[in-house]
Parts: sequence; C-alpha cells; structure tokens
Amino acid sequence: MASQAPDVTQVVAPDGTVDGDVELSAADVTEIYRLQVLARTFDEKAVSLHRQGRIGTYAPLQGQEAAQVGAAYALSENDYCFPTYRDHAMYLTRGHSLRNVLLHLLGAGNYVDREDPGSLRTFPPTIPIATQLPHAVGVGMAADYDGDEAVALASFGDGATSEGDFHEAMNFAGVYDAPVAFFCQNNQYAISVPMERQTASATIAQKAEAYGFDGVRIDGNDVFAVYRAVSEALDRARRGEPMLVEAVTYRQGAHTTTDDPTQYRDRSEVEAWAERDPIERTREYLESEHGWSEDDERALREEAERRVAEAVEAAEEHDGFDTDAIFDHVYADEHPRHPAQREQVPDDPEVDR
Repeated sequence: MASQAPDVTQVVAPDGTVDGDVELSAADVTEIYRLQVLARTFDEKAVSLHRQGRIGTYAPLQGQEAAQVGAAYALSENDYCFPTYRDHAMYLTRGHSLRNVLLHLLGAGNYVDREDPGSLRTFPPTIPIATQLPHAVGVGMAADYDGDEAVALASFGDGATSEGDFHEAMNFAGVYDAPVAFFCQNNQYAISVPMERQTASATIAQKAEAYGFDGVRIDGNDVFAVYRAVSEALDRARRGEPMLVEAVTYRQGAHTTTDDPTQYRDRSEVEAWAERDPIERTREYLESEHGWSEDDERALREEAERRVAEAVEAAEEHDGFDTDAIFDHVYADEHPRHPAQREQVPDDPEVDR
C-alpha cells in the first residue's frame, strides 16, 4: 500500500494569509487575478454555449485557474508551451484571444496561427493523452542544439502519468538533460478514475526520482506557489536540469460537457474543494495586502463579462470556415490520399448529409 502523501507547499493559505515570499508586484498580482477571473467567466459561458448547441464538446477548467495562469505567467515570451485540451487559461495568459479559443471550439481549427512556424511558441492543444510530452522534450532539445535559451513547459493531467508517452518523455529528459519542465495538474480524476486507482505512488512528484531528476509537490490552488515552483523549474531547465512540478488542484466541474461527475464522486467532496477555490484565495490576498475594493471587483467582473460577450459575438460572426483546412499540417507534404479524401468532403454538410 502506498504511504501517506506529504503535505503540499504553499505560499498563500486558503484564507489569504501569507506563508512564504510572494515574488510578485501588486501589478503582477492584479494581472494574475484578472486572468483567473477572465478564465472563469469564459469557462462558465463556454459550458452554457455547449448546452445551447452553439459549440462542440468542451472541457471545463473551473478550479484549475490558478494552476494554469500561474504556470503560464512564469514563462518568458520566447519559452515554449505545450498545453493540453483543458488549458484554455494558459492560452489567455500567453496572449491568445478569446475569439480564437472560441473559433477552435466552433471547429475552425487550432488556437494558434501556424503560418509562421518560426514564431510558434505556444502549441495547439492535444486531445490524445500525453502525446505532447515527448514533443516538448524534443523541442526543448532542439532549442538547446540551436543555441536558443528557450525552454519547454509541458502541461498535463494526472491521468497522463498512466500513459507510456509520459514515461518515455521523462526518461528522455533525464538521460539527455533536456531543457524541459513537466507541469502536472493533479485534479484528482482522470475522467472517472481517482488518483488511488491510477498509481500506487504516494505522489506524482516522486516519479521524477526514477528518471534522475527532482520533483516537487505544491498547492495548485495557490497561484503564488505555482508561479514560484514553475519559475524555479524553468530556471533549472535552462541549466539542463529537467524538473517535475505536481500542482495538487481539483476539477470542480465535469471532465467534459458530455460527462456526469455525480456518478463517481460525492457532493461533499466537491463542496470541500470549493472552499479552497483558487480565485477566492487570490482575491483574499489582494484585499488584505493591496487594498482591493468592492469597486475594483465590480469593475473587473464587468470587464470580464464584456470581453467574453464580445468574443462570442466575434466568433459566431466568423464566416471563414474552410473544410479543406482539416488536411493542413497533418503531414509535412501532401499525402497521396489527400486528393481523393478532399473530393469526399461535402461543400455544405447541412445540404449534402
């Protein structure tokens, strides 16, 4: 039987009190809070849009805002980021527009513009579990060979640690001292499978030891702890020392909008984690340390609602959908089967189905 998991490292406790050094200015904390609120507002709207049949299947992120924003905020502009399909807040933090995220959910393709491969630093979301991890290691190694000081951040969930890609990526990183930081958002469930059914290890962080590098376990609902740990991991990666960060958090909503989490977890568990809500924690800190007011909060929430509403309108007005684009970027060169496959795609699915 696995030993009891150790406590997680915190900087700011759930009540907003400071347990460690907050390595961010008031302006940075305000921006980090703004991004978390924007991500939550977008998330709530996206769930509603799916229920109305206006977007496809959606993976909610509620409860994981601090993990995603804190990790992405630690990246430099030139660092590489490999998010997963739930990491909408990472894209927002990296400067991608709400409209483009929505266009992806409407079927227009990926979040990123890949017309200029040289400028690509935040990669498209991956749906197969853990396949982005070997990619991140490879890109980090390639950057090192080219003399580029950029490092790669690979984001994934706890379920990904049960995939072979995770172990292959970790092994490669350890053997070749790859400039990569692994960031696991341990949200307690891989769809309906709880942590204890996935691994006999007390923690995910300790898995790094088997591959010859360090792992740390932090409170993923503490945006300050996330920022500090990922910043350290990125600094070490630049020195050729890969690192694994396990951010312990919780998915408050469903795995996707086609999932019913009431079938595999108790309401009391959800309510207990809601009391540790990451956004409320950041707000408590802002109020106690930087004089954040109710007027500030009201203005921020109104701005978030406005930005999300404008993004929805802009995305739904988009008329540039191109079915031929589904063949782009699948292979480096045109595949011999593509011409025939293109002919099978209807011009208007509503008419030709």
